[in-house]
Parts: sequence; structure tokens; C-alpha cells
Amino acid sequence: MRIKKQNIQPKAMISITSTLSIPDSEISFYASRSSGPGGQHVNKTSSKVSLVFNVQDSPSLSDDQKMLIISVIGGRINSKGELHISCEEHRSQFRNKEEAISRFAKILGDALKPVRKRRKTKIPYSAKRKRLDSKKKRAEVKQGRSKPDY
Repeated sequence: MRIKKQNIQPKAMISITSTLSIPDSEISFYASRSSGPGGQHVNKTSSKVSLVFNVQDSPSLSDDQKMLIISVIGGRINSKGELHISCEEHRSQFRNKEEAISRFAKILGDALKPVRKRRKTKIPYSAKRKRLDSKKKRAEVKQGRSKPDY
């Protein structure tokens, strides 16, 4: 009995951060007619690519990550919890798909970046002195423009 060899490819993953990768199975792509460059070529081909990712239903994201993403880029997420990204910059569907994926990775990466708290610092004495000196100089200039008191 002969055993047939099957080509089993690993699932493709989109790397967002060093610890987070999103599998391709969670992302949907749609192609449609574009209004971008290409002239008559645009009217005949579906080169515009729309990427759809459901943030709320994603098993790859933890609840904390979902809340952080929604709070940072909530304006880009619709009522169903889907993030839509469209790209129609290039003439080919393939390049638009790559561009949409890179935008997706950048948007999620920026949303998941931790926000550093600002450390309070003192204003240096020299900076205060410089500011006050410039204010005095300006006041003198304006005073010199007025009519003299006799």
C-alpha cells in the first residue's frame, strides 16, 4: 500500500509585536474595483483590497489587549467589532494586499504599545531667567513707542 504525500503548509501568521502574531484565518480580504491609479486598467480589474479583522471575536488577543485596542483605535472599529482597512494605492491586487497587511500590523502594534508616564521635571533656572529677560526687553520696546510724559 502506497501512502500519498501531502503538502501541509504551516498557517501563515502576521507578526504584530514580538509576543503577538495573528493567524491569517482570523483575517478576511475582499477585492473590489479601485479608483486609484491605472487609467482604463482600473475599470477592468478588482485591484482594491479591503482587510477585515474582528477585534472582539479574536481568540489571539487577550481581553486586556482587546480593551486597549478598542480604547486607542475605537473610531476605526465598527459596531460589530470589526476593523476595516482598505488599500487602493497600487495597480496590482497583490501589492495592495501587502500594503493593507503592513498597515494592519502597524495600527495594532501602535495601539498595543505601552504608554510611558511622564516624569515631572523642574524648569531650569536659566530658562526662567531667559524668559523673564525677554519679557522685560519686549516691555521696554513697547514702552519706548509710547508718547513721553512731560
